Formats: sequence, C-alpha cells, structure tokens
Amino acid sequence: MGALSSVQDPEIRRPITEIGMVKNVSVEGKNVQVDIYLTVSGCPLREEIINRVTNAIKKIDDQAITKVVLDVMNDDQRKKLREQLRGPVKDNPFASEKNLTRVYAIASGKGGVGKSSLTANLGIAFSKLGLSVGILDADIYGHSIPRIMGVTTAPTVVEGMIMPQIAHGVRIISMLAFKPGGVTQPIAFRGPMLHKAVEQFMTDVWWGDLDVLLLDLPPGTGDVAISVAQLVPKSEIIVITTPQIGAAEVAVRSGTLAKQTHQRVVGVIENMSGVICPKCGEIMDLFGKGGGDNVAKALTNELGTEVKVLGKVPFDVKLREGGDDGQPLVIADPDSEAAKVIFEIEDIFPDNWIYIHEPNVKLGRIQNFKNCF
Repeated sequence: MGALSSVQDPEIRRPITEIGMVKNVSVEGKNVQVDIYLTVSGCPLREEIINRVTNAIKKIDDQAITKVVLDVMNDDQRKKLREQLRGPVKDNPFASEKNLTRVYAIASGKGGVGKSSLTANLGIAFSKLGLSVGILDADIYGHSIPRIMGVTTAPTVVEGMIMPQIAHGVRIISMLAFKPGGVTQPIAFRGPMLHKAVEQFMTDVWWGDLDVLLLDLPPGTGDVAISVAQLVPKSEIIVITTPQIGAAEVAVRSGTLAKQTHQRVVGVIENMSGVICPKCGEIMDLFGKGGGDNVAKALTNELGTEVKVLGKVPFDVKLREGGDDGQPLVIADPDSEAAKVIFEIEDIFPDNWIYIHEPNVKLGRIQNFKNCF
C-alpha cells in the first residue's frame, strides 16, 4: 500500500489510497495483484491508471510481475467520494471570500482578436510555472477551448459531480462536452439559461484546489460578463485587443464595464502586435500600432486607477496552427517570440499569494513570486 500512496488519480489528482480506489492488494512471491475501483464504468483514463499503478510497483521492485484488476465503485462508494471531495452541500467555491483561487475573466470587445488562444496559452504557461490552473470556457455559444487544448473525451460524472477534462496540465470545462450533436450543434439559450450554465460550471464541477481559474468570456459586455461579476465578485478582468484602432476602441468597453460591476481591471494584452519577418527579423505592423497602449490609457483615465499593458504578443502563424492541432504555442514552440512574451506575463500576480504545489509539501504562500523561478 505504501507504493500506491504515490499514485494519483489522473482526474481527481488525489492519491488513490486516500479516495477509496484501492480494493485489495495481494502478493505471492514476485507476483503482485492490485484490485482498483474505477469511479465509473468505462472510465476514459483506465489505461493511465493501470500504467501508474504498474510503474509505482516497479519502483519498489523492478522484478515484480504486476497485474491490475479493475472494478467499479457502487452508488454508495461514489456518494461517499463526492462528499469527501466536496462536502454534503453543493455551492460555488469561488464566491467565498475565504477561497484563495485567483479568478481572471479574459475579455475582449469583439471576436477575432485571439482571446481564446491567449487564454489557453496563458493557462498552460501558468501551469508550467508550478501553479494549479483551470479554464472555464464561459463562451457558451462560441466555445473553442476544447479544440485549442486538444480535448476530445467527455468528462467523467460521479454522483452529479463533474470531473473537468485535463489537457497539458490544465483542468478544463466547456459547453461542448454537453452537446450530443457535437461541435456543429448550436446553443439557443436566453439570458437566464446562460447565467445558469455558467453557475453550474462553478457549482457542479469539482475543480479541486486551484491557484488560478481563467474564464474565457464571450466577446462584448453581455449576459455572461455580468453573470461572472455576480457569481464571482472577486474576479478580475484582463482585456485582450489587437493594435488596430477599431478593435482597441471596442476593447475599451469590455474594460469599462468593470466600473459598473465593481471589478478590478488587471491589465491589457495586445495580441498580433507585429509580424516578425522570417528573413530579416524586422517587425512589420501588419495590424497597425498602439492599440494596447491606447486601451490601457483610456481605461486608466476612465477607472481612475493605473491599467498596464501586460504584454504585446507578436503575430505568429504557429499560434493559429497550434490551436487547430490541439497543441498551443507554448507547448508546440516554447522558444518562439510569441511564446516568450506569454511566459513573461506575470504582472497579474501580486507578489505574496501564489501557491506552489508539491506532492509532499503542504501548500503555503510564497512571498516573492518573481524570485522563485
């Protein structure tokens, strides 16, 4: 059992010995049989669980012959697991003032500025810094996070508790997973249903202990943006724009909404900031220049507090290609100029709150985030 305590369930990310997944262990000479309870029948990650158990046994004895036998939890066991993870009452953990997760709503004034692509890449970049990260695809009508992150499997549901899908170390939930008609099936929700959908993504999904939750908002200042402010009053806004003046003017509106919803605007990210010539290295301002600076200046004047430009991400065709292939840029080409800018966007974090997750260390605050890496 000691060897199995290091094996984490790939969805729940807790040791299988702690969440009642180990049914029995028997040893006869070099033969080891481990009986494992899956949370649900047809678990999509069963092969991963088998591999993790087998590798854990080999670390103790590389000559061991391991056999993993799978069983499925009954209703009572699943109910016990749900209560162990969430408690007896279903609520929105991010609404509590005691919750330490930093929630960032990624907003834009219009579509086509690369908001979802940047959300995905930021999530992975933060994960690579050692943070526990989740992405909630709040763009109910135009969800695109699953495609960008390469998520193809449906989430596991345990007694009404939804386990978010995991890709590139990031937990993800999106409306796509709940559409029987797939990508092409339209969503026809009015305002109250949109609010309920976003709320359920917070209350019915088991997010675990997150450092950062990124909300990929739909473009504009409609129902979802208002719902997020109501459901997570502590959420903060990051505005995405392009250098183009027309896009920048519209982007200001998504930031000034914070004045009505009493949210903080963390800063502005300018996407498609310039095209780097592959031959001479010169930067060409294909989409104009100065949009991010203009948005930051306008929001500073409107809100009465400084709003910074957090980064200017150069145009890179690999950003689009990676999104199509489910391999975001920070994974596909981490040394590219665009990826480097994304990795350097760390000014959104106050210096004294970031958690570092270590398997054997209890979580604790680190005073100087920038000095830790």
